[in-house]
Amino acid sequence: MRLRGRKGIREELEQQKDLIVLDPRELKGRWHEHFGNDRPIHIELGMGKGIFISEMSKRYPEINFIGIDRYDELLRRAAAKARSLHGEERSEWNLALALLDISHISEVFAEGEVERVYLNFSDPWPKSRHARRRLTAPGFLHQYKGFLNERGEVHLKTDSRLLFEYSLNSFADQGLRMRNISLNLHGDGIREDLVMTEYEKKFVEQGMPIHRCEVVIGAEALREHERMLAAEEA
Repeated sequence: MRLRGRKGIREELEQQKDLIVLDPRELKGRWHEHFGNDRPIHIELGMGKGIFISEMSKRYPEINFIGIDRYDELLRRAAAKARSLHGEERSEWNLALALLDISHISEVFAEGEVERVYLNFSDPWPKSRHARRRLTAPGFLHQYKGFLNERGEVHLKTDSRLLFEYSLNSFADQGLRMRNISLNLHGDGIREDLVMTEYEKKFVEQGMPIHRCEVVIGAEALREHERMLAAEEA
């Protein structure tokens, strides 16, 4: 994606320090200090215009959310969306919007600092020679495992069957437990319990299937998952 930001966009972003973080590396290990509390931190990698992460932060005020993208213009749009949902003037946010190339994500979070990673409609990089760039490739999974905590999970949604199949194999190759795997998430009606992204809404209107799964990584998350399975079998 190539985006042409309007003139003066960097200056505009610099004036929104209450919401936008232009150098997130400076906050590695200090994100709870940034938010001013010890609530769980959930992040979205490749947030686009920020619709999903903004609505999540509105729906779940007990969680801190961080939306990450590499483009100035998308941060500007995401900030506008957040302010329209939350109100223009706020003394405290449970949302931060960070500028970063995701390939450097491990430079931004310390060990155990994050509880959940959202990967929503990531670039599928369809050519085999680009597979390592997919956000579910082994190299990225290794980075996620480095900063996810005891309750750590990765939630994936995509319209790309190729990316979904690749991801399931990648998770399995890493010995990761998967749950709630769906090849057509909204096939029986819109899942009102899940926040939809802008792309997702368009794809569903066009009748396209959405693929989704949750990957359980943290030790406590695994124990909880196993307890639920045992209860269902009892």
